[in-house]
Amino acid sequence: MTRVETQQPVVVVGLLATPPDQPAEVARKLAVDLGDLLTERVDDRVRWEVRTGWGPVSPRRDGGIDALLDDVAQRRKNEGWDVAICLTDLPLQVDRVPLVAHASAARRVGLISLPALGVSQLRAVRAAVAGLVEGLAGDLSAGRQRPGDRRLAQMVEKVGPIRRVVDHTDDGEVGFASSRIAGRLRLVLGMVRANRPGRALLGLSKLLVGAFGTAAFAMAQNTIWQMGDALDGLRLTVIMVLGLATLVTWLIVRHDLWEKASEHTPKELARLFNIGTVLTLGLAAAVCYLLLLGTTSTAAALLIDPSVLQQNVGHPVGPGDYLTLAWLISSLATVGGAVGSGLEDEDQVRAAAYGYHPEPLGWQDQ
Repeated sequence: MTRVETQQPVVVVGLLATPPDQPAEVARKLAVDLGDLLTERVDDRVRWEVRTGWGPVSPRRDGGIDALLDDVAQRRKNEGWDVAICLTDLPLQVDRVPLVAHASAARRVGLISLPALGVSQLRAVRAAVAGLVEGLAGDLSAGRQRPGDRRLAQMVEKVGPIRRVVDHTDDGEVGFASSRIAGRLRLVLGMVRANRPGRALLGLSKLLVGAFGTAAFAMAQNTIWQMGDALDGLRLTVIMVLGLATLVTWLIVRHDLWEKASEHTPKELARLFNIGTVLTLGLAAAVCYLLLLGTTSTAAALLIDPSVLQQNVGHPVGPGDYLTLAWLISSLATVGGAVGSGLEDEDQVRAAAYGYHPEPLGWQDQ
């Protein structure tokens, strides 16, 4: 803790994001009013200075929580900060239960795993950071070896259903883990949120052009009209699911997005990375499919006269028949057009891999 000429204490809080991707965006938004938030919720007798930056492009995957805390502590010492809080999109676990936050009084650093907060992260992370900072900054003046339990407990209640985990060595290490079932579901949803499905969707935009071309060709074939009329809803659903699964599998294989366990990536972490990748690509592929279905349905209604379609299928037709036709064509075009086109944006699709972190632009260490 430092003092200015007015004798008002100054506490410097370092807000780190690692890797510099989605956590950096959260840190950027949080840093705007974090000083005011700490003044209001923690202590209005000191002046809070917030410094931001990012750590290594990718945290050390094989070292666990301690390695990441050590890196953050070293950064805090090098920069001369009083307290450092790290935001990471690394899915951390304790005994296979998602870890939401961890405070180290000895290191004067805190850690928050953004995926464990679920989809709505900014409000939860604001409460978590305020609680961690008060607990850690309080040690500077009170000489305590353990973070302020009262404030940390309040932080936990605001974040969600989390149980407190205290390190058995009684050295001021306090962790907060989520519930085993609901916490893991929230972790997976948070990983998809952190992985930015919209970025993967942009990567598939050019690929979607190939699917449109395939759909246009298929729409002109009266054999496809008769097939669509003969298939029931169950078989059309199976064809759609198989088409989407084939597309996701093709993208993973073609772009080598599957994370393999290694000495640097533990098996459980690789499994979580792959779940995040598959769900992100699946969501992006589903949105592309809906766009293709909507466009194909409109085109079929405009281009295929009802009398012509009726003559080929042998019965009166209505909007449902056009939708069924578009359903089948979209499913076939998803595989034939998208997989065969090879037009997808390599960098954008590659970013869908949870373990891959492109270097962001526009934000430098302060």
